[in-house]
Amino acid sequence: MSIKLFCNAFLRGLVGDSLLSTRKRQNYNVHEDYSDPCQRLFNAIHIDSYIPPHRHSLDPKSECLIAVRGLFALLIFDVEGRILSVTKFGSEVYCGSDDDCGVGVDIPPNVWHTVLALSTSAILFEVKRGPFNPLLSKELAPWAPVEDSPYALEYLQALKNEVNLWHSK
Repeated sequence: MSIKLFCNAFLRGLVGDSLLSTRKRQNYNVHEDYSDPCQRLFNAIHIDSYIPPHRHSLDPKSECLIAVRGLFALLIFDVEGRILSVTKFGSEVYCGSDDDCGVGVDIPPNVWHTVLALSTSAILFEVKRGPFNPLLSKELAPWAPVEDSPYALEYLQALKNEVNLWHSK
């Protein structure tokens, strides 16, 4: 049996790798392979990384996201792409004693959503029931630009603006 230690150097390395990635994020799988019954991974997400809105309907499983570092926003959409809710969550450095700021979220299957990193060096720990089938993992929202679209960064900025509006009310 080998114990895996996820120290500050490991987290800094993961953030560094995310900066080199064209997608501006980098994951590290804790689980051994896709057949494991519990999929666990770290995901370093740069503040300029666009994760297209999606849902988990083809292989309906909930996913749990915990902020290890940084501040995030979970956006929930209706079937036409209107934002239904915005939930900020983050590590204690960002939330402090704010009772309304959670450290994580649990997202049920079949819910249109995306996650935005609202701070630099942001890292999530994700847990999802396995096994994992990459062909069935996400159904992309038809009303949002795909990740490498020329409109992706414009849409990402619009989502960030919406987060600011929701939390200025």
